[in-house]
Amino acid sequence: MRGKVAVIGAGNVGATCAQRILERGLADVALVDVVEGLAAGKALDLTEAAPLEGHDGRITGSTSYEIIRGAQVVVVAAGLARKPGMSRSDLLAANANIVSSIIPQVAAQAPEAVLIMVTNPLDIMTYLAWRITRWPDRRVMGMAGVLDSSRLRYFVAEKLGVSVKEVQALVLGGHGDSMVPLPQYATVAGKPVTELLEADEVEALMQRARDGGAEVVKLLKTGSAFYAPASSVAEMVQAILNDERRVLPACVRLTGQYGLKDVFCGVPVRLGAKGVEEIVQVPLAEAEKAALEKSAAGVREEMQAIDALLS
Repeated sequence: MRGKVAVIGAGNVGATCAQRILERGLADVALVDVVEGLAAGKALDLTEAAPLEGHDGRITGSTSYEIIRGAQVVVVAAGLARKPGMSRSDLLAANANIVSSIIPQVAAQAPEAVLIMVTNPLDIMTYLAWRITRWPDRRVMGMAGVLDSSRLRYFVAEKLGVSVKEVQALVLGGHGDSMVPLPQYATVAGKPVTELLEADEVEALMQRARDGGAEVVKLLKTGSAFYAPASSVAEMVQAILNDERRVLPACVRLTGQYGLKDVFCGVPVRLGAKGVEEIVQVPLAEAEKAALEKSAAGVREEMQAIDALLS
């Protein structure tokens, strides 16, 4: 029996998430959007592509949350996108209102689902979703680390002229300017990039990863990235639905790991059918620990801002 994934928000990110999930053969999809006809129209379009893409996945679209009943995974990609000159934090109040209207309906219709947040600012919206649902920590997470790590993997491959398949990378921390790329975990065929490039070249790659989203926004001018975020979501959905118990970076609530407590931050986690089955701790240099703590402190400040908005 095929699984079911709900995607909330039928804009560029949400619709492309639905496409990736269908074309990977992961699950049927329920697509929801407040704009009349948008989700239904994109669902029909994707359905009509199925014979050409060679899959039998089904997708329905509606303004009603009733269609998400029975979903094992719910992806929330609704919200305003960044424009040039905006930070992810600039979206906090507006997207907090949107997420606050969505999550209770998700909780009512799919109370046993694993929830993946994509709406920016990512770490704060993940916290907000957790606060509203009060679901177990393992079932509420944010997609950021997979995306940030994928960007870094591509930048390394481009710089060295190698296949992206040979490159691995890991990015921790908040999804924004304070994210923490880890040079020693950026490897090409198992060899650290720090042994292949000069220090200033490595730092330039790390900085480009931090600025990866802003770089796309600057080029697009009227929107933000959606192809790579959608692929990142599909990677997480695949790990959950197939119970792969695969280690991927995700934004989760820390309860003492990495010396951090009661804060949502990007770290490696083991993803399986139950959601987050383990928070994986990797050795960090002192400078990286300090950078992670600084990143988490920024997230904590915005968590407090959300608490103030809701009080």
